[in-house]
Order: sequence, then structure tokens, then C-alpha cells
Amino acid sequence: MLVNFKDLPNHARVWIYQSNRSFSEIELAELKLALENFINGWTAHGSHLKASYEFRYNRFIVIALDQSETLASGCSIDASVHFIQSLEKKYNVELLDKMNVSYKQGDFVAYKSLVDFKKMAKQKAVSKNTIVFNNLVANKGEYLEHWEVPASESWHSRFL
Repeated sequence: MLVNFKDLPNHARVWIYQSNRSFSEIELAELKLALENFINGWTAHGSHLKASYEFRYNRFIVIALDQSETLASGCSIDASVHFIQSLEKKYNVELLDKMNVSYKQGDFVAYKSLVDFKKMAKQKAVSKNTIVFNNLVANKGEYLEHWEVPASESWHSRFL
């Protein structure tokens, strides 16, 4: 059951999928419909899941799930992964590869492999003050407060 993202509690579970490129306005409109259809049909053991989504920087898909009424099951999480995989194929993007890093360069969001990010850290091309996206946050509260942070406040700090 699709609800407004703002109406979900801060303990709602989140999954963040970063794309290796920005989506176009046309793609975002198509993605909006696909996500709304998916979430409206998303269930766990026959019960609808109370969930929402949002796009950030035309590059990130954030799905949030309020588990206070119905817990996600293994099958429902598998369904969401299959849905994301279908988006990867349709739009020829990477959304599930966790070995890549997104960070800000001014107003621009850059996307690099973890290997390249480590090299950039050694070359001082990124610093502890570089704004990174911590896609490992677990819930909406963490997402709102600790997703977009200086590298010194994220797991990225180990490379600096």
C-alpha cells in the first residue's frame, strides 16, 4: 500500500539504490509509475506492505517500509530485489552494485568504483570533508540525518 514518504515513521526500514548515471525526466516519470505499481501490489504473506519511495538527485531510488503493522518476509524482500533487477535491465543501469561510491563534487553527484575512490583518497582528490552518500543507513531516521555526510562521518573514512 503506497503512502506518502513523509508520513512514514523514522523507524521505517529503507533501501537505497544508487544508479551509475542520472535518470532523465522521461525515465523518472516511468520509474514513478513502476514504483507506485510495485508498492501497491507489494505483500508479505498476503498482507499489503505500507511503503513509499522517493528519488534523490535523479540518481537514487529510496524505498521505505513501515514494518510496525506487517513485517517484510524473505519472499517480499526477494520480490523487491527482482523488481530492482528489472529496472536495471530496462534502463541499462547498475542499482545493486554495492562496490561503488557516490559523492558530491559541488552540485554534481559523482559515481566511482570503490577501487577508484580509494585511489582518489590516496591522491587527496577526495578528503574527510567530501560529502558522500552512506547507502548503508537502515531506517528513515538514519537516512534523513546520516545519509549525506562528510566522509569522516561514514564508512568511507577508512580510505582517507
